[in-house]
Amino acid sequence: MRSVTYSMNVSLDGYITGPDGGFDWTMPDKEVFRFWIDEIREVGVHLLGRRLYETMLYWETADQNSSLDDAELEWAALWNPLPKVVFSTTLSAVQGNARLACGGLAEEIERLRAEPGEGDIAIGGATLAAEAAASGLIDEYRTMVYPVLIGGGTPFFPRNERRVDLELVETRTFNSKVVYLRHRVAR
Repeated sequence: MRSVTYSMNVSLDGYITGPDGGFDWTMPDKEVFRFWIDEIREVGVHLLGRRLYETMLYWETADQNSSLDDAELEWAALWNPLPKVVFSTTLSAVQGNARLACGGLAEEIERLRAEPGEGDIAIGGATLAAEAAASGLIDEYRTMVYPVLIGGGTPFFPRNERRVDLELVETRTFNSKVVYLRHRVAR
């Protein structure tokens, strides 16, 4: 069965965006960006909330930007054909290889798990991930922890949630002092 993974950059104090909604502190260096390129190769479909979808729209035409380096072009070449499902109550249309979700998150994940297919079901966006976590649908949490305290913003983990026991599966420290932590939900 396909695993559901939740991966995001996170500050040491647990936020994916700062109090002002900014995430400029998450700019990856070449080594971290290469890691994300390798990670996206393992994804079969990506589920996104509206805000993350709109942030990632940049990549739909980024390959036309002559200033991109080889790694950025490689990311765009992997990201653009990747099937995406966007959960939004305000969007009426989406671009590229994306479609609007036609049902609830749990139903969509059940349907995707039942379909033949390779790769993980990745979830992006804190609100969408919080809904998946509340329903016990996340199999792995993958955090790229940046050595910065931002003091508030959008939390990576939902607040007031039930206890979830995790098993550490993998760690990696990058030259930039960013630390990758991969935890599997203990079932």
